[in-house]
Amino acid sequence: MSPCAKDLAFVRFRAPDLDKMETYLTDFGLVRAARTDDALYMRGTDDAPFFHVTHKGDADFVGLAFLMPDLSDLEALTSMEGAGSIEDIDEPGGGKRVVFTDPNGFRVEAVADRDSVGALPYLRTTPANDALSQPRRGETLRTPAGPAQVKRLGHCVINAIEFRTSEAWYKERFGLVTSDEVEIEKDVPLGAFLRCDQGETYVDHHTLFLVGAGKAGFNHAAFEVVHVDDLMAGHSHLKAQDYEHEWGIGRHVLGSQVFDYWRDPWGHTLEHWTDGDLFNNQTPPAKQPIDQLLGVQWGPAAPPTMGG
Repeated sequence: MSPCAKDLAFVRFRAPDLDKMETYLTDFGLVRAARTDDALYMRGTDDAPFFHVTHKGDADFVGLAFLMPDLSDLEALTSMEGAGSIEDIDEPGGGKRVVFTDPNGFRVEAVADRDSVGALPYLRTTPANDALSQPRRGETLRTPAGPAQVKRLGHCVINAIEFRTSEAWYKERFGLVTSDEVEIEKDVPLGAFLRCDQGETYVDHHTLFLVGAGKAGFNHAAFEVVHVDDLMAGHSHLKAQDYEHEWGIGRHVLGSQVFDYWRDPWGHTLEHWTDGDLFNNQTPPAKQPIDQLLGVQWGPAAPPTMGG
């Protein structure tokens, strides 16, 4: 039986200017965890030591890491084709890892035994009233201006050379299961939304989405914020800083998240999202037509730049 990842741990990038990247990510809602001459580590309000890494160099996406339950999972992974040996992580939070290269040439790490750090407080905690429930009584709602507060890394989307090859590779090593497979036409798959298999425990609708694009590439990484007010405040803040907005605000069909997409200074797409679907082992996989892939329940249609 394959080891089963718990979640994504982090994504890695390269960029030529760490100051510029830190300024952008701070405006996006991340918090500096650590910085060296050659690397920038950013975290969120959760207790993970970091979830976004930038190494100094030519701008590019390097890869991603999965969080494994314990060291025994790393030991199991070392027997798989292409696995490195278990090594120490000389980065914030420490821990151990096994490093692979996936079929698309991306660095993929399995990590375990990382230290937790203290969670950070939320600024926007006043509950919302709606027509069915009014928990806020005798007080006003005031949403502070400023960046969104990113809680955690939610998912990553990769453009794959060949979808079925990449799907088999990730499922074998990390125990991912299908939530929704997207078809170009009946029985002709384009890609799939894959989630972590945690049995009866509910998890995000997807942790990894693989798109059979015919060539390798980074599509986007998505970061969870606390609620819609936080997402909207973050949108206003990023817009005021004249960053490049790509798509949103809207609500997806597949996964149901409220979303807002932005480009970093080197063109990589990062998403704010909130209010997504949660599935467990009682939720069967489904097949979806291609028009649902970028479909919205409300909000603007996807621009032609998405995924490029």
